[in-house]
Amino acid sequence: MATKKKAKKKVAKKKVAKKKVAKKKAKKKVAKKKVAKKKAKKKVAKKKAKKKAKKKVAKKKVAKKKAKKKVAKKKAKKKAKKKVAKKKTKKKATKRKK
Repeated sequence: MATKKKAKKKVAKKKVAKKKVAKKKAKKKVAKKKVAKKKAKKKVAKKKAKKKAKKKVAKKKVAKKKAKKKVAKKKAKKKAKKKVAKKKTKKKATKRKK
């Protein structure tokens, strides 16, 4: 009987040991999941950052286009002024001929 009891105790200890190992593994799994979540969050954050960066680039492009339009408008105004100036000089010239 004594040996049987000892044997049972050993088996019981092994079971407890297995449970502990299982718990540790479970904890590791949970830890891994947490790490995975963190990584996932970072990825999402990176994606968001990329989108923001793209938006910034897009905004810059829009800003550049606007700037170009402004420059074009300025040039057009200068041209218009020159035309007006030319007309004035033509008028002067015609007056002289008379």
